[in-house]
Amino acid sequence: MFDIGVNLTSSQFAKDRDEVVARAFAAGVNGMLLTGTNLHESQQALKLAQHYPHCWSTAGVHPHDSSQWQSSTEDEIIALANQSKVVAIGECGLDFNRNFSTPHEQERAFEAQLRIAAELQMPIFMHCRDAHERFLTLLEPWLDSLPGAVLHCFTGSRQEMQDCVDRGLYIGITGWVCDERRGMELRELLPFIPVERLLIETDAPYLLPRDLTPKPTSRRNEPAHLPHILERIAHWRGEDPQWLSAAIDANVRTLFEVSF
Repeated sequence: MFDIGVNLTSSQFAKDRDEVVARAFAAGVNGMLLTGTNLHESQQALKLAQHYPHCWSTAGVHPHDSSQWQSSTEDEIIALANQSKVVAIGECGLDFNRNFSTPHEQERAFEAQLRIAAELQMPIFMHCRDAHERFLTLLEPWLDSLPGAVLHCFTGSRQEMQDCVDRGLYIGITGWVCDERRGMELRELLPFIPVERLLIETDAPYLLPRDLTPKPTSRRNEPAHLPHILERIAHWRGEDPQWLSAAIDANVRTLFEVSF
């Protein structure tokens, strides 16, 4: 099973990164996509992807960091994207929940990265929170030019999910679905996501599944918890976990064109 969203550059992994990666593969993870959230983190993610086997990375600027976007940023992202271990543009998109960057700054950076992905013919790795309609408005003109797109860490409604699937997007599901307080709506829509559009991720070190037993002593999430997320998703979809894992791995190979 492949984890499409690991923030391995996080300082939370600084002291035991090798052990975290080793635990993931020992648990049955067979590949990881390391997330780049700004220029520096994208550069670091690439270095880690080059260091660890069966790891790849993204290159992009998260909506939170969109205020940092300038003309030189585009050149730097393109340079990173030309490295063989970089397989997607992003994480990019819109986040109108926190607005750490202004909506205008977010839209400017998102559109620039959509253009880069289209020009380089690379899939795009996206974030959307409390911005669904505007997100689709900006994305739609580019869909015919993009080889593929995933909305990672999906936490929206069933209608929002359907809007994305209807437009050919992949849907990334995290351990949010294991949260009995916030994840029930997401849990209920799981059976309606077409299996050919489903991807899974931990978004580690964030979103530790709340239903792990025994309960971890730390709140830090790890890619080693991906098998638990897969098992719970399979249970709520009424599918065999091994079958679902193979189907999702096929989606990863199709979208990111990686071999693992």
